[in-house]
Amino acid sequence: MLVIVKENYDAMSKEAARLVADRLRKKPNMVLGLATGSTPLGLYKELIRMQRDEGLDFSKVTTFNLDEYVGLPPSHDQSYHYFMHENLFKEINLDVRHIHVPQGMSKDVDVFCEWYEKRIVECGGIDLQVLGIGGNGHIAFNEPGSSLGSRTRIKTLTGTTRMDNARFFKTGEEVPRYAITMGVGTIMDAKELLLLANKTGKADAVKAAVEGPLTAMCPASIIQMHAKAFVFVDRDAASKLTGNYNDSWESKIFQ
Repeated sequence: MLVIVKENYDAMSKEAARLVADRLRKKPNMVLGLATGSTPLGLYKELIRMQRDEGLDFSKVTTFNLDEYVGLPPSHDQSYHYFMHENLFKEINLDVRHIHVPQGMSKDVDVFCEWYEKRIVECGGIDLQVLGIGGNGHIAFNEPGSSLGSRTRIKTLTGTTRMDNARFFKTGEEVPRYAITMGVGTIMDAKELLLLANKTGKADAVKAAVEGPLTAMCPASIIQMHAKAFVFVDRDAASKLTGNYNDSWESKIFQ
């Protein structure tokens, strides 16, 4: 695991985008795992700029998103389909046939989850998986207590997560109670992980994930076991870390 501490959110996002661009230039048909939420927006903004200004080419890329709310159609403005379209997909030259986002309206969620796992394998596995981290240490919608070997499945959202998401909905009753999510085991199958975190509100979770014990009560702590995990944080999110960390990811052992 390599922890990269940058001065602020903008610097963190640009450095993370530089890593994604490096991997894409080396493998134009890479399989890229994507995350939603406010944290990766700076990364996506920089990737869009790189395509526009530097010719970064996404035409052969295949994407898989981590999760989606159950019961929200892709057209819903709080669905993750909609989020990804508005904040990334419509701005880059990605082939829509290569986009995969969990189907929250699936009639048989279990069958869909099995298909999603098989589809990842059919595409050669995820080369680089972008991750955020929740204030309680969750990754994707793998809440505290989730099996560290879990696969793509339906999960009940905790009260804390639903409260965190309530600001995006008109009423608390509208906040979904379930989500389809990649499992922790599915995430760990990716060849490389890229976890992003910013602001002091994530400092405790970052410390638990990076320096705490490996435990299902902090699902993000599993990244300690990954051979190639990058953790990009701003100084606020890194404020409770006690180790000495780099400000660059350019190390030969990760090339």
